[in-house]
Amino acid sequence: MNQRQRPLLLIALTAGLLGCSGNIPGQDTRHDEPAAVEAAKGAHGGRLLTDGDFVLELAIFETGVPPEFRVWTTLGGMPVRPSDVALQVTLSRLGGIKDEIDFAVQDDFLRGDTVIYEPHSFVVTIEAKHGGATHRWEYDNFEGRTQIGPEIAKAFGLETAISGPAEIDESITVYGRVVPDPEKVRVVSARFDGVIQSVSVSLGDRVRRGQPLAEVESNESLRSYKLTTPIDGVVTERTANAGEQTNGRQLFTIMDASTVWADLAVFPADRSRVKAGAHVTVRTADGGIARDGVVMHLSTLAEANQSVMARVALDNADGALVPGTHLTGEIKIAKHEVQLAVKRTGLQSFRDFTVVYALIGDEYEVRMLELGREDHEWAEVLGGLTAGTRYVTTNSYLIKADIEKSGASHDH
Repeated sequence: MNQRQRPLLLIALTAGLLGCSGNIPGQDTRHDEPAAVEAAKGAHGGRLLTDGDFVLELAIFETGVPPEFRVWTTLGGMPVRPSDVALQVTLSRLGGIKDEIDFAVQDDFLRGDTVIYEPHSFVVTIEAKHGGATHRWEYDNFEGRTQIGPEIAKAFGLETAISGPAEIDESITVYGRVVPDPEKVRVVSARFDGVIQSVSVSLGDRVRRGQPLAEVESNESLRSYKLTTPIDGVVTERTANAGEQTNGRQLFTIMDASTVWADLAVFPADRSRVKAGAHVTVRTADGGIARDGVVMHLSTLAEANQSVMARVALDNADGALVPGTHLTGEIKIAKHEVQLAVKRTGLQSFRDFTVVYALIGDEYEVRMLELGREDHEWAEVLGGLTAGTRYVTTNSYLIKADIEKSGASHDH
């Protein structure tokens, strides 16, 4: 999806927003509060509901306690004793879930007996009995909810999954660099000292095993012989020039970089948790190159900063990892089977929460999550979501954008 398409898609999303209305049977008066109209607020910050001279203020209170309903009533502008009112509130949530809330007297108000868990998104039905009259109200209190038809969802590339168990890797982050594999570095010297008659390669040249590097005339026999490379690789050092004496010097260094090592610094706090054979993923500092490997061994000598080096062999057939390059590594130290997890690709922020968007029918709604362990793919869910919930895993930011555009509020 390109940048020019996204505004059009969001417009289409808005056109598909959920419109809700409710009709409940009953012979008593019922009053609907339009969701698009800002509700009047009472002295305690709650929503004011009126039926003639009878006024009820319904507030969600959460200062120092889990969210709960509190209610104050008046008749003709005068406070009504809480004990004179019989009250019940029903919250109808997405998916057919209903929360029935009863109330008890506390001080000068009625206090609900049920925690109003997140999201605070529901149809609110209120029945209050006082002085032989029954008063009923119903209104929509939606937040973090939108409706999208399957055709639009498909066009958006929205993908979903079912929440459930997962295996989460525990890892530590380490830092290091690429170094040559010392078993694949060869130093070439003259077998018999003499005069270098010619040199066939330059610094940085790629050479094949057996390829001539230079020709030397022996000082003893005055016969010429060729120096050849013992391995495939790259010329990383050349100190040989025509007309010079070899004098027992190292003339060429050849390095095969098809395999390299990652030297990763493991500090004392993590030393006991890292074992040979542990899986490692390394990335270059810019994140552009990633390689997988295993810890071959840990050095028995500490570095000046008290770390020890964990060495990892890395395939480098493409030559992308240049020795000396700085790396970040993730060493897996444990696996955890968790009962409930979601894919991290589906996570979004909503108010002060990390959320996923649950899909029920063709409606999407936030689920505020309490998270535990995480790895690159999964996040453990400790609360806020039930197992078996279908949720958005791909392009969930489009759901977030549409909900923010709709202006759904958090009503207290």
